[in-house]
Amino acid sequence: MQDQQRRGRAAPLSPEERRDALIVATVPLLHEHGRAVTTRLIAEAAGVAEGTIFRVFSSKDELVDAAVLKAFEPGRMLADLRRIPLDQPLRDRAVALTRLMQKRFAGVFVLMRKLGMPGPPEPPPDDAERARLIEETQHAMEDLFAPDRADLRMPVADVVRLLRLLTFSGTHPKFTGGDTLTAEQIVDTVLYGAVTRKES
Repeated sequence: MQDQQRRGRAAPLSPEERRDALIVATVPLLHEHGRAVTTRLIAEAAGVAEGTIFRVFSSKDELVDAAVLKAFEPGRMLADLRRIPLDQPLRDRAVALTRLMQKRFAGVFVLMRKLGMPGPPEPPPDDAERARLIEETQHAMEDLFAPDRADLRMPVADVVRLLRLLTFSGTHPKFTGGDTLTAEQIVDTVLYGAVTRKES
């Protein structure tokens, strides 16, 4: 009977796995509580005893700092980008991409406000994994426009850059006075501009 019970239990997490689980549980709490989040709330979200936190972190601040880095980690929307069907019309693909970026930017803006941060944290120097994720994310964005490359008046990389810049500014509540742009407005401005072109 005891053997059956042992076989039915999940294997205990390694210290590194426990750290990762606690960081993941902490990230959404930061959006609501900022650095005022308590270890009790973190333990409840992670489904562990409060003392478990201090077996893998020396303090709450160390855990919060790790969670902040995780929240700003590049590549967090990479899997969602790759799920956008390439057989959709160009505008639909661009709108789907813009909505993902809007969600990402909006979350970052809230987090920075809650944490009292003037900007994202400085990344570790010579972080090869971070550089790889940034490059993969850029390529995944460009892939969404590649099927229509021949119809574009500029390189795909420039289209993605313009879309990202307008999405960033059009989603920031201070830049927009609270009247943020919709994904459709952003995409139509980048793809089609604001002036009706007459055939010569």
